[in-house]
Amino acid sequence: MSEDLMDLSPEDGIERFLRHREPSVRESTMRNAKTRLRFFNEWCEERDIENLNNLTGRDLADFVAWRRGDIAALTLQKQLSTIREALRYWADIEGVDDGLAEKVHAPELPDGAESREVHLSADRAHRILDYLHEYRYASRDHVVFLILWKTAMRRSALRSLDVDDLRPDDYALVLEHRIDEGTKLKNGEDGERWVYLGPSDYQVVDDYLDNPDRYERTDDYGRKPLITSQHGRPTGDTIYKWVNKLTQPCVLNGCPHDADPSDPSTCEALGSRAAHSKCPSSRSPHGLRRGSITYHLNSDVSPEIVSERCDVSLEVLYEHYDVRTNQEKMAVRKKQLERI
Repeated sequence: MSEDLMDLSPEDGIERFLRHREPSVRESTMRNAKTRLRFFNEWCEERDIENLNNLTGRDLADFVAWRRGDIAALTLQKQLSTIREALRYWADIEGVDDGLAEKVHAPELPDGAESREVHLSADRAHRILDYLHEYRYASRDHVVFLILWKTAMRRSALRSLDVDDLRPDDYALVLEHRIDEGTKLKNGEDGERWVYLGPSDYQVVDDYLDNPDRYERTDDYGRKPLITSQHGRPTGDTIYKWVNKLTQPCVLNGCPHDADPSDPSTCEALGSRAAHSKCPSSRSPHGLRRGSITYHLNSDVSPEIVSERCDVSLEVLYEHYDVRTNQEKMAVRKKQLERI
């Protein structure tokens, strides 16, 4: 705990945060924040936490586990976003240690947890890729978005990749389950696979390794992560934030929700402390994965190949990831029938 912190009780901290937020958010957002923080206050009372100065990452992990038993994973993710905002504000007023908000880790969503309607369209994905290729070539954002869109892999798979997992002769990436070395795949060893990128997309990844802005890092296990942040291998929550920010429409064009991108006060998803997921048009890694799988299917890739490439069962694929319209499904069948 920093010696510069000033005493702050959970009740006082919550009241200060809500008072700070109220002028800039909708009434419904305030109601949600009050409800979510009420649960946090109840947990503090159960644990006899009377001063937020003493909060640790381990405490926050206990809070996540405490809430996880009562609510769905998607609901928990939303609730924890409010807790992170509060922790950042409390850090600003010397109530908790800086960086504590980044120690709140939400559990990964199960397949299909988000609404089937929440996905990134192929048109939007390709516009984002074109922009990144032209203006931010071989940047971390470019590589993160390209790999997630082209392969539809989960964020846990993306963060597990090491530099040694590149296969230049095959233009491919190798995914391995290394739970004893700090990373894991959702389906364990059953999720291990080689993923083909192709020459042009692989070249972007290869050029990223020579990008002077890339952080060269080695983790606690002596591994060299492929995707890095200033602090090393990114967490799943960090990747979540990167994707939400990249898919905000104002990155490429004007805001479709009547906010002014040059004035953060007009939008709670803008600014250095913004929660980019609050933009109605932003998409999570799950939404990107769902859009990518649908694009694969619309591109006449067989469901069996998509299933193996994306590590998703055919049952889950059809039930949760295939968001093609009936007309689009017919168009794919038509192309196959014309070959007969």
